Amino acid sequence: MASPVQQPLQSGGSKRKGKAQYMQAKRARRCDGGGPRQLEPGLQGILITCNMNERKCVGEAYNLLNEYGDDLFGPEKFSDKDQQPSGSKGEDDDAEAALKKEVGDIKASTEMRLRRFQSVESGVNNVVFIRTLGIEPEKLVHHILQDMHKTKKKKTRVILRMLPILGTCKAFIEDMKKYAETFLEPWFKTPNKGTFQIVYKSRNNSNIHRDEVIKVFAGIVGSLNSENKVDLTNPQYTVVVEVIKAVCCLSVVKDYMLFRKYNLQEVVKTAKEPPQPPPEQAAQAADGKEAKVGSANGSHQDDPTDGKSTQQVEPENSAELGQTQPAPATPEANEGGADPEPAGQVTEGSESNANDLS
Repeated sequence: MASPVQQPLQSGGSKRKGKAQYMQAKRARRCDGGGPRQLEPGLQGILITCNMNERKCVGEAYNLLNEYGDDLFGPEKFSDKDQQPSGSKGEDDDAEAALKKEVGDIKASTEMRLRRFQSVESGVNNVVFIRTLGIEPEKLVHHILQDMHKTKKKKTRVILRMLPILGTCKAFIEDMKKYAETFLEPWFKTPNKGTFQIVYKSRNNSNIHRDEVIKVFAGIVGSLNSENKVDLTNPQYTVVVEVIKAVCCLSVVKDYMLFRKYNLQEVVKTAKEPPQPPPEQAAQAADGKEAKVGSANGSHQDDPTDGKSTQQVEPENSAELGQTQPAPATPEANEGGADPEPAGQVTEGSESNANDLS
């Protein structure tokens, strides 16, 4: 029997590396210098949902965040980071000085990659997480939405929602409870108080039940100050709980209903206009108005078109006047449906494959 063909050995006597080993080493080098490449506990940033085009979403996010970040916090600076360590030719001859110079170059290069905004892998489809350093993400996102709400100028095409994330922890109920007890203090601990709602969404995680999360967070807010009250219509604060796989993202935001649930596509829209009828119905309505004028003059007292037009118009007006409760600020004010949660607002339950388009 012929002996199996052996792989050729390199000059050093070791076997030749396979393609998989090269790919793993390349990924390791990328992860070491530029900070975390995946969503994990201990990060701050901005959670962005998009519509089936994550690469373009990241590009739009960088452009938008850099534009408003420079306006709000000033241009990004790299003081003492882009300068090469000084050294003479004589020192280069010294092995110790050369080693120090190389270490300094590597450190400076590493710090240069820690930019103000850095995209990391979220682990789910249509969701992008932008890690932030040295800025307040809630202040930046609120500034963006406030400007877009005021100017009504659309600046993105694929970005849907943009939520600031002030902290992340492990997505286990005990870890979330322990983390939230300290996390929620700046907004709800005595003497601070306010009305609130809780917005919960889970992606690619079926181990956590929304009712339990709502109950835990509402209990923590109530224990911090008994004057904190639930308001699902126009709360001062909205507690955002986003569970993505094994990571829980938390935030407390203002003007959640005013800014259409922090949806960049909706916030630039003007107040909804009454729907325009099709051309045929518009022509019939015009004929009805003419017939109505004629009947007022006594020329067509028994014209059936007049009665038909009246029946078409009156139900719409009566429906508008018959609303006894004020309409919410956005179309989906209660995302939890008819479930009467005393703790706050609930969005959607867990999803096995989250293609979030909202």
